[in-house]
Amino acid sequence: MTDNINDIAVKDTTGSDIFLNEYNGKVILIVNVASKCGFTPQYDGLQKIYEKYKNKGFEILGFPCNDFGGQEPGSNEEIKEFCSLNYGVSFKLFDKVKILGDNKSPLYERLINNSVTDKKDIKWNFEKFLISKEGNIISRFASDVKPESKLLISAIETELAK
Repeated sequence: MTDNINDIAVKDTTGSDIFLNEYNGKVILIVNVASKCGFTPQYDGLQKIYEKYKNKGFEILGFPCNDFGGQEPGSNEEIKEFCSLNYGVSFKLFDKVKILGDNKSPLYERLINNSVTDKKDIKWNFEKFLISKEGNIISRFASDVKPESKLLISAIETELAK
């Protein structure tokens, strides 16, 4: 069991493989997102912290997921359009993923099965994982932790300062 995500490849919205080691040197926040969720307004806060820290080596990777109440039924194009029009999202969105059950994406399998975070399934949309510049899993934040919260901002700033 490893606490590092660098060996994992994910698909972008066009179906191309993106290897997560391409983000080495950047602090990453990985978030499972949905367009029709009570937490969907967090897109606004995510975009704000992305704009504040992106020039300091910070990235947000959004992974749409329809596993919770069918709250992300759209296609990749519909999701990107919704996020852009409603929240001005400019951080990277990826192909829709499964994060529950036997067909769980390898990324989410690693995010919940490591020595750092709770070894529990994702509970709902907008759970957040902070990843170090070296690709190591640092911490996990529940859906109700807002992007602009002192807790999350402090963790991001601590990692960026390293």
